[in-house]
Amino acid sequence: MKEKRNVYVTRLLHPPVMERLKEICNYEVNPEDRPLSREELLRNVKGRDAVLCFLHDQIDAEVLEAAGPQCKIFANGAVGYNNIDLAEAEKRGIWVSNTPDVLTDATADLAWALLFDAARRVSEGDRLVRKGEEFEWAPNFMLGVDITGRTLGVLGAGRIGSNFARKSQGFGMKVLYSNRRPSPSFEAETGARYVDRETLLRESDFISIHVPLTPETHHMIGPKELAMMKETAVLINTSRGPVINEKALAHALKTGQIRAAGLDVYENEPEVEPELLSLDNVVMTPHIGSATLDTRINIGLLAVRNIEAALNGETPPNLVVK
Repeated sequence: MKEKRNVYVTRLLHPPVMERLKEICNYEVNPEDRPLSREELLRNVKGRDAVLCFLHDQIDAEVLEAAGPQCKIFANGAVGYNNIDLAEAEKRGIWVSNTPDVLTDATADLAWALLFDAARRVSEGDRLVRKGEEFEWAPNFMLGVDITGRTLGVLGAGRIGSNFARKSQGFGMKVLYSNRRPSPSFEAETGARYVDRETLLRESDFISIHVPLTPETHHMIGPKELAMMKETAVLINTSRGPVINEKALAHALKTGQIRAAGLDVYENEPEVEPELLSLDNVVMTPHIGSATLDTRINIGLLAVRNIEAALNGETPPNLVVK
């Protein structure tokens, strides 16, 4: 009987995922509901045939070296993979995979939740009610901004950006988008118009970011870009925290340079720019874009599928680098 391969999992996943993993390999999993320390990560990847890891696991040359030459794949349980040194993995002949598509709806849905919350001051109103403060209807009480019929700017026309834009059609919104290159399919699905980033920032009432984190997108929204936006603009980010200069955003929100923001990701996550914490015109969630039960199960199952293919000598279905 063929011996099962040895796999390490850096966080415990839902039962259907662990049961499927058990069918294809012998595995060991981090038993605690927390990220591994650097020392634990280096120790636990040694001698493994595959590793199922996540965005909080920094997979660099030292970790890849510790895993050893027999390691076939680091399967990242996320769409992004900026936590993995791809050049080092390629140099060692280690496959890297991700889990696209399965979290597209969930992340786009959360971006809309943040947009509505920030535009209509939902969380701010919730806090007011819970504090037991007296309130009554008044012409100028808790005024938000309209969403239906307004201009939506989408930065990034990938899977999530496209999904997010399609959902705007129910609100009769005019859609602008900016991307590395025009996307005819994006335009056909959403009726969007391709514009340069400056035009998008100046004309949009709502701006939602859906770009990967690269050297080019790091701080793509900073003081200059925030100054281009309308004073009534609402900025949403469910992509990666460092695409926004958080200090500049806090200043823009505090001074009324823009109306509001909704954030699910942060520049120095899990730390948040302290000035943001005191502002009522920013809605913040703790990186929960993919946090639905079905989505998290499907992320795990897709990561396992990538591992299974690699252990069988087959190309993983969601290969990032070989």
